[in-house]
Amino acid sequence: MNDTNSLPALPDRLSVNPRSPHHVAEIFEHNIGIRLNGKERSDVEEYCISEGWVKIPSPKALDRRGQPMLITLKGTVEAFYS
Repeated sequence: MNDTNSLPALPDRLSVNPRSPHHVAEIFEHNIGIRLNGKERSDVEEYCISEGWVKIPSPKALDRRGQPMLITLKGTVEAFYS
């Protein structure tokens, strides 16, 4: 049932936040995974493959809207369907 030909192509940049211009809702209908420097991460909020970074939420710090502050981690980014 999980035919890779029917899955939409993963974009170079993707965000979990629906208010972001980089949010693509049809991608989130499927499970996706992100690897940073060869290690799988489950806490990624946004990624960019070509620039080599991911953003993860800070455990405690909040912005003025009450959303977690995002920390940028750099390295080799791989996105895949899981």
